[in-house]
Amino acid sequence: MEKRIQIDAAEPSAYEAMYALENYLQQGKLSKTHLELIKIRASQINGCAFCIDMHTKDAMKYGEDLQRIFLLEAWKESGLFTEEERIILQMTEEVTLIHQNGLSDETYRKAMEQFDEHYFSQIIMAIVAINSWNRIAISTRKPIG
Repeated sequence: MEKRIQIDAAEPSAYEAMYALENYLQQGKLSKTHLELIKIRASQINGCAFCIDMHTKDAMKYGEDLQRIFLLEAWKESGLFTEEERIILQMTEEVTLIHQNGLSDETYRKAMEQFDEHYFSQIIMAIVAINSWNRIAISTRKPIG
């Protein structure tokens, strides 16, 4: 695979701007579990090996169960995820695949029943952030590790 420019080295200010969003998310109310589930699931959909590698390791560091990580792609069929997590994962899929229909009214309604406006907003921002990171890593073929 051909080596590509790495934006963090070529344009460090761009990465600083992205890290500002990450810092906001780290200071927010999203649980580490919710945040890592969002990051892993969006990265799986986008096929971002760099981010899948990073965020599965982070999830394990925060105590996530390996079986749940292994079955994350089949979350709808497994009984391993809470109702909150299922709504978050559905939001992650719909926003990541926004070109298909976007966030459905049904998912939005369920999310608003489960979360307050601040938590909901932070979920959306986390999905936006990881999708941006995925696009950077895939476009530049960011090396794993």
